Amino acid sequence: ALAMKYYLALVSLLVAGTPSHASLLAPFKDEFGATKWQYVANFSSSVLILTLMIVLGFLYMAHRRAKRSNRELTEIKASLEERVAHRTASLQQTTAQLASREAYIKRIVDAMPLMLIGLNKKLEVTQWNHMAESVTGRSMDEALGMNLWEAYPTITLSPAQVKQVLTDHKPFTIKHSQRGQYYFDITLYALTEPEETGVVILVDDITKQMKAENKLVERNKVAAMGELASAMARDIGIPLQGIAGAIQLLNQQLSEGNTLSASTAQPVLAKAQQAGEQASNIVRNLLDFADSQRDQLQQVVISELIDHSIELAASLYSQPSGLRFPDIAIHRNYSQDVPAVACYTLEFQHVFLRIFRHAFYALSARSSQPGFVPAISVHVGNFYDSVWIKIQHNGVGLSPQEQQEIFEPFFSSDDEAPACPVDQRLSYSYFIVTDHHKGHMAVTSDVNVGSTFHIQLPVTRLAGG
Repeated sequence: ALAMKYYLALVSLLVAGTPSHASLLAPFKDEFGATKWQYVANFSSSVLILTLMIVLGFLYMAHRRAKRSNRELTEIKASLEERVAHRTASLQQTTAQLASREAYIKRIVDAMPLMLIGLNKKLEVTQWNHMAESVTGRSMDEALGMNLWEAYPTITLSPAQVKQVLTDHKPFTIKHSQRGQYYFDITLYALTEPEETGVVILVDDITKQMKAENKLVERNKVAAMGELASAMARDIGIPLQGIAGAIQLLNQQLSEGNTLSASTAQPVLAKAQQAGEQASNIVRNLLDFADSQRDQLQQVVISELIDHSIELAASLYSQPSGLRFPDIAIHRNYSQDVPAVACYTLEFQHVFLRIFRHAFYALSARSSQPGFVPAISVHVGNFYDSVWIKIQHNGVGLSPQEQQEIFEPFFSSDDEAPACPVDQRLSYSYFIVTDHHKGHMAVTSDVNVGSTFHIQLPVTRLAGG
């Protein structure tokens, strides 16, 4: 349109120009100077037609540009509508997913078998799960916005403890219990997001778990006492039988009217005295072990403790008319570079004595075989950060079933008799090694070859040692 205006202005200037352009009008005059209107009319029509054609050309071009622009605008509009629809659908899908996840998380929180309570920085309730509703009898709608101690007056927390967690941003756990009645673990976590400052409180009712664990502990204690009592009964029964036999022999000779000479009575009394000393040693050792609960961790050279245990075993284990522990050949193989370890001395002495006792009875069962030489081999060495102990005997070994039962506590049942007798079990020794000293204990055995007990202890040093 602007170009057409310029063109028309140019034509006008040509038509109504200065006299220098008068010659341009000559074709429109005759020889007498009169105007040839027919020519003027024809020329004007031609100019007008030409102008109209030019205008039509510009209009056609403008129409094409407008049509193309409209098409582009339509395409842009369709693209924008498609993008808006896609964004709307994506937003709706995201909103639905967030709502689904929020509902899922809420179901998880409500299904938790412990109380979950959320507090803001004003210590007002912001979260209150189903367990909290069940324990307190207060619904979530009622609890939200309330002060914690108004919503749950019996909770064993103080505002100072909660504020301390908010300040330190460190988890804090409180164990609240009434022995034999209830046990609770209360854990507090601080929320660290600036816009979500607050505390999450988890109240876990572990009453059933603790009662079950206490019952299992008591059961294991009873089993250990039964194991020790059975072993003591057998050990102390042997010297008592010797004493009773000596008394019976002397009474029999006196009842027959025989005169007891010193040469006759002295051997009998010597055996009775020896049996009495053995019984006294057994009782003393048991009392020492009972006092081991007050024992303190000490740095101990294992080889020295084993030698001392062998000396004690020589005074404890003896058959009146059979094998005596001093008659057993002891083979020692101690490495020179074995470090001392931290242990409870009396407890580990009990472990070695129980193993030597087991070896003694296994050797006694084979001592009547011709040419049999009872022997116990003890090996002590170290491997990396552990001390390894191996005690081996050539007596009657353990069957596969006995190997499975020897470290298990004995519990009576209506099933068939266990393969490993209670007095031969080493469950309490295993507990001392694995639980009290964080070590390992195992046995390898063959009925016709003997048994080997393996003990591994971590090398630890006492503070300042």
